Amino acid sequence: MRLTKFSQVMIVSMLGLATLSAQAQSTGVMAKVNGVAIPQSRLELMVKASVAQGQQDGPELRKALRENLIAEEIIAQEAIKKKLDKDPEVIAQLEIARQQVLIRAFQANYIKNNVVSDETLRKEYEVLKVQMGDKEYKARHILVESESAARDIIASLKKGGNFAKIAEEKSIDEGSKENGGELNWSPPAAYVRPFSEALVKLPKGGLTEQPVQTSFGWHVIQLMDTRPMEVPPFEEVKQNIQQRVLQREFATVVQDLRSKAKVE
Repeated sequence: MRLTKFSQVMIVSMLGLATLSAQAQSTGVMAKVNGVAIPQSRLELMVKASVAQGQQDGPELRKALRENLIAEEIIAQEAIKKKLDKDPEVIAQLEIARQQVLIRAFQANYIKNNVVSDETLRKEYEVLKVQMGDKEYKARHILVESESAARDIIASLKKGGNFAKIAEEKSIDEGSKENGGELNWSPPAAYVRPFSEALVKLPKGGLTEQPVQTSFGWHVIQLMDTRPMEVPPFEEVKQNIQQRVLQREFATVVQDLRSKAKVE
């Protein structure tokens, strides 16, 4: 289990949009259902989304998407006939969906108009290198819900208990318990602070004398080994760093908007 990651979840996942073969493809009417026109632009939007997910644009894909859109229009019309569009819960869901589309559009517009310079990215890269340090650590841990349970495990281990077996039986970390509590090779900064601070103080083979509390629970940590840290080259991590910078800057924009908003 990686407790934290340098690269957080992206602000918004941008679609890699395919270039249309002709401008006429995005105009006109794709089909009419009971007299209601389905615009060609709706089909093109679905095609772009499918291509971004790895599908190949072509007649078969377009035919399948066309049929889906027609079926959806038929169902939507039936829902309106039953006056489901007047249902308060449905109205609320439609408002939420509209808001989400606007939020994604605002995020995309921000990213488009705020290109991060290479100079800024390289400065961020150097900061990350310092934060990551020059070592990677191979650790294992047992995560439990209470301090008393962690203390009991430490006592058991000091008496010769099998770390891997106890981890498999008692750890609540589903990501590592099946591997005897082992975690991937990682720099200290990859973990939440209390965990990393305890980890770097341990000698090889050392076990934490006291339970370590984090937001995940209580940890019993053992350092298995260390090795020199191999920092990936700038070009290899450039995109992740860009996402990191954009995320931080966008959060500042949102906070500024929040501070100016009149909330009653």
